[in-house]
Amino acid sequence: MNGLARASVRFRPASFVGTFVALLFAAAVVTACGTLLQTGLTAHVPPVRYAHVPVVVAADPQAHITTGHGDNQDSDSEPLTDQPRLATSMAARIAARPGVAAAVPDIAFPVGAAHQGATGAGAGAGAGAGSGAGLPQLTGRDWSAHLISQPPGSPSGTASSGTASSGTAPSGTAAGGTAHAPGAGEVVLDAGTARAAHVSVGDTLTLTSPGRTAAYRVSGLVPADRSAGPTAYFADSVAGPLSGHPGRADAIAVFPKPGVGTDALADQARHAVGGHAKVRTGDDRGAAEQPQLAEAKEMMTAIGGSFGGIATATAVFVVMGTVALAVGQRSREIALLRAIGATPRQIRRTVATEALLVAPLAGAAGIWPGVQLARWWLRQLVHKDAVPHGVTLSVGWIPMVVAVGAGLLGSLVAGYLAARRPSKARPSEALGEAAVERRRPGVIRTVLGVAAVVGGCFLAAVAAHETGDDAASVALGVVFSLMAGVAFLGPVVAWLAASLLGLPLRASGSVSGMLAAANTRAAARRLAAAITPIALVTAFCGTLLCMQGSITHATSRQIHQAVVADQVVGSDGAGLPAATADRAAALHGVDTAVGVLRTGALIRESGALDSENLIGVSGDPAALPKVLQLGVKSGSLADLTGDGGTVAVDTLLAGSAHAKVGGHLSLWLGDGTQIRPKVVAVYERGLGMGQLLMPRAAVAAHANTAYDAQVLVHDAPGADPAAVQRELAGLGVPGLTVTDRAGYRAQADKNLELNAWSNQVMAAVLGGFATVAAANTLVMTVLDRRREIALLRLAGTTRRQVLGMMRWEALVVAAGGLVIGGAIAWITLVPIARGLTGASPYVPPGTAGGIVGGALVLALAATALPTRALLRRPAATAPPE
Repeated sequence: MNGLARASVRFRPASFVGTFVALLFAAAVVTACGTLLQTGLTAHVPPVRYAHVPVVVAADPQAHITTGHGDNQDSDSEPLTDQPRLATSMAARIAARPGVAAAVPDIAFPVGAAHQGATGAGAGAGAGAGSGAGLPQLTGRDWSAHLISQPPGSPSGTASSGTASSGTAPSGTAAGGTAHAPGAGEVVLDAGTARAAHVSVGDTLTLTSPGRTAAYRVSGLVPADRSAGPTAYFADSVAGPLSGHPGRADAIAVFPKPGVGTDALADQARHAVGGHAKVRTGDDRGAAEQPQLAEAKEMMTAIGGSFGGIATATAVFVVMGTVALAVGQRSREIALLRAIGATPRQIRRTVATEALLVAPLAGAAGIWPGVQLARWWLRQLVHKDAVPHGVTLSVGWIPMVVAVGAGLLGSLVAGYLAARRPSKARPSEALGEAAVERRRPGVIRTVLGVAAVVGGCFLAAVAAHETGDDAASVALGVVFSLMAGVAFLGPVVAWLAASLLGLPLRASGSVSGMLAAANTRAAARRLAAAITPIALVTAFCGTLLCMQGSITHATSRQIHQAVVADQVVGSDGAGLPAATADRAAALHGVDTAVGVLRTGALIRESGALDSENLIGVSGDPAALPKVLQLGVKSGSLADLTGDGGTVAVDTLLAGSAHAKVGGHLSLWLGDGTQIRPKVVAVYERGLGMGQLLMPRAAVAAHANTAYDAQVLVHDAPGADPAAVQRELAGLGVPGLTVTDRAGYRAQADKNLELNAWSNQVMAAVLGGFATVAAANTLVMTVLDRRREIALLRLAGTTRRQVLGMMRWEALVVAAGGLVIGGAIAWITLVPIARGLTGASPYVPPGTAGGIVGGALVLALAATALPTRALLRRPAATAPPE
């Protein structure tokens, strides 16, 4: 049997090359997804800023809920949408423990510098008119935090050090680090930033923080610290208010007394916090430094797990189809083996041996491309700030074994099923059965096919009654179930497609068309093998891209309808300070100015936590319709109160959360603060704006940064828009931009296209793999028709007629695959689009044209090239043209 298997591989290279290619790409896709999943489970970042701090205390970056009781008890965790913080008063409790030398709060917030010349003592020959204009985006910190990044034993690396290396500490902080009277007018810069911007001690700079914009005198300089980046240190007593989170710190660095070890110090910190914070040591300190790591890990786990599961199932599906095609093409050989006395067991062993010869080699060859794909994917996620810098790809043996094993298992199962019927044929009847193709699938395939179609329709019906992410989560499941049904019922589906699409070919009177129509009807199994991968490409790519297109289209439409402001003030920097809206409202020609702060929240739905967008608006909620018309369906936005006790909810979210006006929602704000506000309004234009809306005063202290994203301005009656724009441009905020309604909408549309990247990558991975599988299958089917083409040539058919016949067959294959795949995509999209957007699916013309054009080019190229290769071979039996 081993000799027969080796001979089959050697003398039928086309079939086994096709199988090898399918297995290689399947292994690459499975390895990439598995490696990304492993990275999500094990990801960590080494501490940089906290490298010299033995113990770091930080808030838990996740929210937790527990449902059920006893044996039915279940827990759910979800990363918080924003940076969780600790009370700065906790530092005093930690510092009071024996063994603790100091506990230093670490407060960080973005600071912008106005483009202006420096003034003051340093504005002499060395600090000309351009001084201060080169300051980059800064990170504001409390003065005590400059001790954190200093190595032990350095001049400023002790817990008691409180002086700058040049100049003095910012006023409000004594030499020992104790806060005196607030000194909001002084700042200390790191030496590298000051040198790059030509700023020295005594210069005055205008700095913008979330709390205010003000002039500050540079009181001192500290050594440059790469781990902290460009930094501005403020007095301890004012850093909290300037950050927009008074009384809160990002983390607390704990230093030991001499002779106290890290474990003992960590135990002291745990006793002090009493379980209300995370005490981190070793590499775990990096999680305190990069709190977004928890969300990044969950995202990578979701991509590698959910998408990887679908990709693995698709890979096995494609491999089984390819192997079944390769074995089916050898039905005559198997029949001949049966005719000369080979037993069914020997034939099955031969097929299994062929799989063992090809699958491990192909799987091993696909591992390296898969790892490189995962590495590229991770780099893109880091580049788009979805994953923190410092996370490295975790390459392990488990994804590789799964990739090779899945391909091998799929090959063995497919080979066994494909060889089952011909191997059981009676020796005297085997050659006769192999000569005639069965049109109907067997009982097992029929049962499985019907079950898959019914299951896909059931999932689509379930999705029709869901909203939001619950509807989207079943999308690929619907596609895969229906595709499995098409694969099992392939011969019947292909015969129907050939019968319908062959009608115009038979009526054309063309020799090529009539031959193509006859061939497609007679060889339904071969046609099914070619149609299925085209349908796979269309279904998967159509679903992913059109689902994203539907969301983008609906979001863009709602933004265009909702934003009615005459002017939109934004920022190219960190954002707009809290007072920007009030200052804008006081300008001549401005009737109303509303600040919009963007953050997030977790909402409890059906015992689980889901992340939603939350916007906080400043000013009188009753004036909001002048700049933002959200389409209120019930209730009133005027009932919103700034104490955090009220909320307005988008219609789709209200449906999934079963929220009504007068009811309450369980929310976790961005930093994990749990509230249960009353629903006072339900609106319909939440896509692109926010699924939740609250007054700014209720959410600013809980957001990642207390900057506004935009200020929406309504001009006073009769005001000149150009004059209002000039007034707004003079607000003096670093990076401030002013645009009209049309400009804001255009920028929003551009951002929506950028946000579609994730689905585009998934469509590219699955679609690319399915495209290779389709081309591979088409080439295999053409190369298996050597005898048929030679017979046609012998009967007098010209080269042109043969090429025309194959071209028409390719068009039938492409059309059949597009129709079937398009129908599957549409069945999937209708309930999901309604659940996510409340509207019917939107098919972008470019996406539809690309899929149709790609399928046609693929089918024609994958058919024409091998056909021409077969026709170029000299054939003594073929008549001259």
